[in-house]
Amino acid sequence: MIDAVDIHVKGIVQGVGFRPFVYRMAKKYLINGWVLNAADGVYIHAEGESKLVDEFIMELSDNPPAASRVEEIDIKEVPLEDFDSFEIRFSDDDAVEETTLVSPELATCEDCVRELFNPNDRRYRYPFINCTNCGPRFTIIDHLPYDRVATSMAAFPMCEKCAAEYADPLDRRFHAQPDACFECGPSVTWSVGTDDDKLVGKTREESDAIFAAAVEMLMEGKILAVKGLGGFHLVCDANNAEAVAELRRRKRRDGKAFAVMAPAVAAVRALCFVSEEEEAVLTGASQPIVLLRKRPDGAIGAGVADRLSELGVMVPYTPVQHLLMHDFAEAWEAAHPEEAATACAPGTPVPLLVMTSGNVHDEPICIADEEAREKLAGIADAFLGNNRPILTRFDDSVVRLIQVDEVDGKPGYAIQFLRRARGYAPVPVSVAAEGAAPAEDIIFAAGPEQKNTFTLLRGTDGFVSQHIGDVENAETYDAWLATKDRFESLFEMEPAAVACDLHPEYLTSKWAHHQGLPVTEVQHHHAHIVSVMAEHGLTDAVCGIAFDGTGYGVDGAIWGGEVLLANRSNFERFANFAYVPMPGGAAAIKHPLRMAYGVLWAYDLLEHPAAAVALAPLGDEAEVCDTMIERGLNTPMTSSVGRLFDAASALLGICTEPSYEGEGAILLEAAMEAAGADVAGAAAAEEAAGVVSDDDLAARERYAVTAEKNTATETSTAEDTSVILLDAEATFHALLDDLEAGVPVSVIGRRFHDAMVSAIVMSADLVRALYGIATVALSGGVFMNRYLTEHVLADLAAAGFTAAINRDLPPNDGCISLGQAVVCSARSGE
Repeated sequence: MIDAVDIHVKGIVQGVGFRPFVYRMAKKYLINGWVLNAADGVYIHAEGESKLVDEFIMELSDNPPAASRVEEIDIKEVPLEDFDSFEIRFSDDDAVEETTLVSPELATCEDCVRELFNPNDRRYRYPFINCTNCGPRFTIIDHLPYDRVATSMAAFPMCEKCAAEYADPLDRRFHAQPDACFECGPSVTWSVGTDDDKLVGKTREESDAIFAAAVEMLMEGKILAVKGLGGFHLVCDANNAEAVAELRRRKRRDGKAFAVMAPAVAAVRALCFVSEEEEAVLTGASQPIVLLRKRPDGAIGAGVADRLSELGVMVPYTPVQHLLMHDFAEAWEAAHPEEAATACAPGTPVPLLVMTSGNVHDEPICIADEEAREKLAGIADAFLGNNRPILTRFDDSVVRLIQVDEVDGKPGYAIQFLRRARGYAPVPVSVAAEGAAPAEDIIFAAGPEQKNTFTLLRGTDGFVSQHIGDVENAETYDAWLATKDRFESLFEMEPAAVACDLHPEYLTSKWAHHQGLPVTEVQHHHAHIVSVMAEHGLTDAVCGIAFDGTGYGVDGAIWGGEVLLANRSNFERFANFAYVPMPGGAAAIKHPLRMAYGVLWAYDLLEHPAAAVALAPLGDEAEVCDTMIERGLNTPMTSSVGRLFDAASALLGICTEPSYEGEGAILLEAAMEAAGADVAGAAAAEEAAGVVSDDDLAARERYAVTAEKNTATETSTAEDTSVILLDAEATFHALLDDLEAGVPVSVIGRRFHDAMVSAIVMSADLVRALYGIATVALSGGVFMNRYLTEHVLADLAAAGFTAAINRDLPPNDGCISLGQAVVCSARSGE
């Protein structure tokens, strides 16, 4: 029986090879009809045997091109029109060709990699090889529709051979806009230092000579600036401790870990534990930086990621990186024959490159060749650039996999973003909900000050920008403005309303209030929780646990340890950690022993014998802190859990002078895990550390955070004054007791973490008992702590709660703008 159906495919289905894919599947299943791009997706008319039509539709759903994202397929039976072939139709109306869903950048596909290293292929070692299934997208688009003339490839007319591929629906380069070769495409360039002489790799021989020069300098311990998809990287030999140290000195990056690039997963396994799920992400279409647990015997160069339990790793995702890594690995192995002979055995050094953002400290990543030569001249010894312009800057995405549940008795995993950028943005986040603002009312959410993203919300699609950075920096603020303009222009969205943070001094908030549009101010932690609700489609009230470092509270204090009763439009403050003073304000963040002093002062623990020893490095500053607290001079009050982690880390001597945000908490977790303290069961952890004097139950009781009834005043509101205060006095008393008793720092750190896990579950229990709410939303930078998050999720599940965490966005401030936009939309729809 012959059937005829009209099929409407919605999602990211344009500019990703979807029409030629449909064409090939139609030929495979003997389908006649046509396929056509439209403003709202791809339309297909299919006629064929009933069984073959069904299989054809299943292919569209189950095996679409890697660059596509099929969100919905609508099927309607229609009368037969008796087509005798299948064709790709082209619309005469340019407007129909426009789409608002643009594919992100995709890693070089396996087919292109094979051609890249095939001496018989005409694109052998061509540094810009790509096809419809891979390569640049968003970073080269100037305007829609996505066509070569509307990209930075416009300056490179195709040669006859490339044009033939581009026009052939059976070729995988059909309508691949960046398609090119040595004859017609971009070329790599090479310059050393501030020398104006630049080599251009127009031929394979010239290009290969440039890569040879680059490898030679890397082997000599030099630092390169290498142009990628979304900007420059700074690159050096990760096994060369002197080169790594020099990169840190020049870049002014004292302690924060560097990401590294390995030639393949086999080499990564010599350094880190890699699960099947982690390998799939590491080598998938997006190929982000993946945080992996280090092997205890992993031979990781000094200075790369010292004192940490995780290493950020990626494998080559552009042709330039494949060539550079391949050639460097050959040279490195030739210089280290003993290591090469072990074939990436665990514990053996492997060829490895530091691959970190090409920027000056706190500034945006450089994207233009001349900009890089000017700004990175004091860091890089040479520049491996190219003449294909980058139109939008993108950092690398950073993810890790965390355990979230069990499936058939096996651990289940989810991706947790630490930074969402290349490979993922600008794919929209669906925030479907009844009562939202209408699609024509575009909302622009300006986001926070740190780890900024912004969001353009149109109907149920949240277009969240790539990671932009800390907009308190003037250059980053300029980049924020430029990226905002590009999003609005590219997606043709003109905001009708603006949402921003409640903090009056954020540059983004000040900007919002000067746009002449309706402004919705959204409290920082409410935005955190609503971002989770939006990602998971939650509309009913939730118990929101928002733990982070800093957020402006309704009462003017610094919040960061909040338990909220929240829906998409409003919240009540159910519980918070009791306020503690921050002597010196921002100085207490930069010098966490000040924070520790404030915590011990609040808990009346300054006289504890262990306190004097732990705070001794403060010297005369201790008296200054005391005076500031007593007189209320530059001493804001905070409920921040992030600051409690800082204090604990400083008291344990782990981190007293952080060189980057969150280092204290990061090293506290690392110190615990490095000693094996994250193994299941406290008894096993204590046995591993040689401690048998205190069983797990007693330690939990001593460290327990307590819940007390809060005191309201005549001016108290449900937003600024909580019902319950969470008091960590016993936690810090027990920490000092154990410190005095000589309990290993790793064990104390684990007990401190467990106390925070128990405090979260206790808070959720109280909310459920009082209000019947059993759904818990978790967000905030504190939940970038793997141990804390995994244990909270496990304990909440065991207690019968449904727990939700950020899954499409980071739990840090990178999710704030989406929450702001959704709150604004919900209030508009009320």
